[in-house]
Amino acid sequence: MLKSIAGVLVGVAVLGAAGCSDKPHEYGRQRPPVGELDERDRGLQSKDVVAASDQMAQDLLADRELNASRDRWMMVVDHVENKTSNHGFDMDIFLERLRVNLARHGKGRVQLVENKAKLRDLQARELDSERDDQGQGAAATPRPRSQPDYALYARVMELPNRGTSYYLCEFTATDLKSGHQVWTNAYEVKVAR
Repeated sequence: MLKSIAGVLVGVAVLGAAGCSDKPHEYGRQRPPVGELDERDRGLQSKDVVAASDQMAQDLLADRELNASRDRWMMVVDHVENKTSNHGFDMDIFLERLRVNLARHGKGRVQLVENKAKLRDLQARELDSERDDQGQGAAATPRPRSQPDYALYARVMELPNRGTSYYLCEFTATDLKSGHQVWTNAYEVKVAR
C-alpha cells in the first residue's frame, strides 16, 4: 500500500514537473504585456505610450478648472507634432490612447467631438444622398457639427546623445475661442539608443 502511494506521488511529481516551466508559453512570448519594456527594443516603447496616456488622462480629469466647470468641455483631439529624429514613427498613438482614456473616464466632464476632416469623410461615405426635383443626387444635409471649445494636441521632442535619448512628450489643451492654453503637462523618459 505504501509503495502504491509513493508510486502515485512520484507520478504526480513527474507530470507536474513536465507541465510546469519557468519559460513563458508560446503565447506569452508572442504577446508580451504592453506595460513592460522589451529588452530587444530601443527608444520609445509601448510602456511609454501606456504610462504617458494614463498619466495625462488622470491629470487632465483632475484639473480644477475642468472640474469647476458647470458645462462639459467639448474637446476635439488633434495630432502629435513629431520633432524627433525618427519621423517614420507615428506619434499619434499617444493621443489616440489618451482619447480613449478620456472617453472611458471623462463621462460627464469631457465630450469628445469628431475631428472635422474625419467627420466630413464619414458623412460623405455613409450619409445617403437626397434627390432633388430633377432626379439629380444631392448630398444629404447633415446636422451642424458640435463646435468644440477645446483642442487637445501634443508635441514629442528628442535630445539624442551617443548612448541614450531623452524624450519630452508635451500635451496641451487650448481654448479655441480665446487661444489660452488651459492645461498642459509632460511625460519625460530617457531611453537607450
